[in-house]
Amino acid sequence: MIQNVYLGDNIIMKDNMEKRRERIADIIDVRVGTDLAGHIFDFFYLFVIILNLTVSIMLTYDNLRMQYENLLLTVERITITIFLIDYILRLWTAKYFYPEVNEARAIRKYIFSFTGIVDLLSFFPYFLPFFFPSGAVAFRMMRIMRVFRLFRINAYYDSFKLITEVLSSKKQQLFSSVFTILILMLAASLCMYSLEHEAQPEVFTNAFSGIWWAASTLLTVGYGDIYPITTLGKMFGIFITFLGVGMVAIPTGIISAGFVDQYSRIKRMSEYGHESDVHFIKIHLTERDSWVNRTIAQIHLPERVIVAVVRRKNRILVPRGNMLLKADDVMVLGAESFDDKEHIRLKEIILQKNNPWNGHRIRDLDLSRHSIIVLVRRGDRAMIPNGNMILREKDMVIIYTQSFISDSTDIEI
Repeated sequence: MIQNVYLGDNIIMKDNMEKRRERIADIIDVRVGTDLAGHIFDFFYLFVIILNLTVSIMLTYDNLRMQYENLLLTVERITITIFLIDYILRLWTAKYFYPEVNEARAIRKYIFSFTGIVDLLSFFPYFLPFFFPSGAVAFRMMRIMRVFRLFRINAYYDSFKLITEVLSSKKQQLFSSVFTILILMLAASLCMYSLEHEAQPEVFTNAFSGIWWAASTLLTVGYGDIYPITTLGKMFGIFITFLGVGMVAIPTGIISAGFVDQYSRIKRMSEYGHESDVHFIKIHLTERDSWVNRTIAQIHLPERVIVAVVRRKNRILVPRGNMLLKADDVMVLGAESFDDKEHIRLKEIILQKNNPWNGHRIRDLDLSRHSIIVLVRRGDRAMIPNGNMILREKDMVIIYTQSFISDSTDIEI
């Protein structure tokens, strides 16, 4: 008996710990709801990032460093410690960020993700000089990685996220244009070496000495520390300058077109939101539902029905085929809106106390052959009716009918 009580206490403690763990995951994740604790953490986290970078910049000024060095170093130490705690918490709650895999793989996915690497490098170099004093200078240079924590802001504001989406969608075109520019820079450097080496042997000493000139000319910087002095070299420089203007315009045009595409897509989505082209319904899964503990790919939805989002507790999850559905999930399904060409009429009746249908089976009701009870809602449950179902007071009965029924309300489809 004592052993059973002890095991029961352990189970309760584990359940409480798991709930606390899930709650922390909800708080430190980017908020999509109205949870006060999550919003407070978001603002605090952004404040710590900006404060840490501000301190890092202020420490580069000699006058500020002399007057406030102790204070600045203390603030830096506190913010770095917060980054460390945040990293540990994200490792501890990684399975809630990647619910489609087991806990060990979720931790690995976070560690090797871009955000995980940035989170690690934002505090790890700070502690390295304590263990390896000889490499303090190199480790201090690695602290510049904390600047990449600004990408965290990208998750909070759609305007920053739009830039990432544009660069991601156009990465192949941008890579091609940059690769073309690098080839032209190499070719221009070789050509300028051939034309200018004899006239300026101390400037164009080898084939790669003209790389800086090619970069400044092709990218229209025009620094002027290296320039041709021969007639052919000047003519070739003019040609490369004109070519550079066109080459720089290519990635600029790609990025501009990407922004136009993204804004057009957002505009179309907002327009669809006000029209009736797509209709969404919400389904709350319970333990009795057959979809529970099955992946989205396994439930075999009709071809034109999509799973738009899945809400799990306070988190909004982007559905994928391998996502495992759980009890208490809320699924939002999307499909084409109903086109009322066949004039299907649904009526809703709430059975009051004196309704003659109370206490009778559906098969015993005096209904027209053109009328069918398609749904019965009893409390919070929606039930598919059969002939043996007995109707009760306060049941909501949905009927397909083409005839008049008193005390009924038409349903807009």
